[in-house]
Amino acid sequence: MRDLLVVGIVVIAALMALRRPWIGVMLWTWISLMNPHRYCYGFAYSAPLAAVSAGVLFIGLMTTRERENPIKGQPVKWLIALTLWITLSWLMGYGMASSNAEVWNNDYVLWNRVMKMFLILLVTLALLHNRFHIIAFAWVTAMSLAIIGAKGGVFTIAHGGSYHVYGPPGSQAYDNNDFALVLVMLIPLLHFLQLQLKSGWKRHLMSIIMLLCVASALGSQSRGGMLALSAMGAVLWWRSPRKGVMTLALLVVLLFILPMLPDAWWERMHSISSYSEDASSMGRIRSWKVAIQVALHNIFGAGMYYQHPIIFAMWDVDQGPMIAAHSVYFQILGNHGFIGLFLYLMVGVSAFRTAGWLRVHARNIPQAQWAAHLGAMTQVSMAGFAVGGAFLSMGYYDLQFNIMAMVVLARHWVETKAWEHEPQMGFLEYCGLRHKQERAHGLETRNRVGISPGKY
Repeated sequence: MRDLLVVGIVVIAALMALRRPWIGVMLWTWISLMNPHRYCYGFAYSAPLAAVSAGVLFIGLMTTRERENPIKGQPVKWLIALTLWITLSWLMGYGMASSNAEVWNNDYVLWNRVMKMFLILLVTLALLHNRFHIIAFAWVTAMSLAIIGAKGGVFTIAHGGSYHVYGPPGSQAYDNNDFALVLVMLIPLLHFLQLQLKSGWKRHLMSIIMLLCVASALGSQSRGGMLALSAMGAVLWWRSPRKGVMTLALLVVLLFILPMLPDAWWERMHSISSYSEDASSMGRIRSWKVAIQVALHNIFGAGMYYQHPIIFAMWDVDQGPMIAAHSVYFQILGNHGFIGLFLYLMVGVSAFRTAGWLRVHARNIPQAQWAAHLGAMTQVSMAGFAVGGAFLSMGYYDLQFNIMAMVVLARHWVETKAWEHEPQMGFLEYCGLRHKQERAHGLETRNRVGISPGKY
């Protein structure tokens, strides 16, 4: 049943995407973030669903008249520069120079995956341009992961936090530590979507989902996730226009969720203050030192990853076991050198500034209030990533770049005053799921029973 459901959704969305290519962006986003086919047990598990979504996406890109120039802001320019530098770093790195076919192949596979992600991000920027597109993109991005986060939150509460919570199987966010950071970035985005909802029960439901995602992040038992969650929570409370609701949610976490967590969780969190006695923490510091040495001795870095025995044999003075960077900053530094790290940071900084521009310039425009909310909440997401990313190797994860695309698209929308020429219709009608005649009939029926058209 799961297989038929997942494949059926993909087939229907793919057919719709041939006529409306922006739907192909939503389909790709859902598959790439959630990996829904990995929750199946039959033919869909290994079906090339991502390839299908990419195929219809590019067909739509070539045939539509609505594509635009994807370079819509400074973050995109920095992203293109980073893309070129990563490619140059890969070509000049250790993997390409190695005579070991497995090392060369591993380097190529990671480079290929990153390039595909950046390419489709540019396609996304070319195809999405109106309010329907941007908010739909936010909904698909957030809910693809929030469903799993809410499920993990229920699991955490049901078992008292005794077991780890993991992300989508087969994805970059499967590891419990990585998924905790993803949820931290996700919660502010969910709050943005909550602010767009009009119905009270829908807002309450979103509050429950957000709290379950918090429980899920805590249930991951990730120390980096805990630090990121604390930083994100403080900024979220400060930036939220609904501080009363945020305070209530904070009290729920402090009074109900935290006390139920087991002793093992508290012992793990307390080890943050005594990192010098923790073998895992000291191993990360060794890896960071190796990354610095690689960058100092090679302007291009080591390539797509610097975790090679020969590199650690040369630069690890303690000669301990080889270990991942466990930090986006040292991951990028070791892989692509100081120039690569600078370009990577500039993508994030320029995206943060773009979100800040939205928060300031869109809040006084009635038609663009949603864009101001988006700017404020994506800044909170970025703050969480900046803190949590210092302890996790998530430098190439999709979510951070999707958030960048959202703020770039929203700023372009505000600057061009796109609301003046956007289609005046409902979302279902815009998707082609409802015709004008059906909408008119619905309005007539509601008027007949005394319901105001404004509430339709």
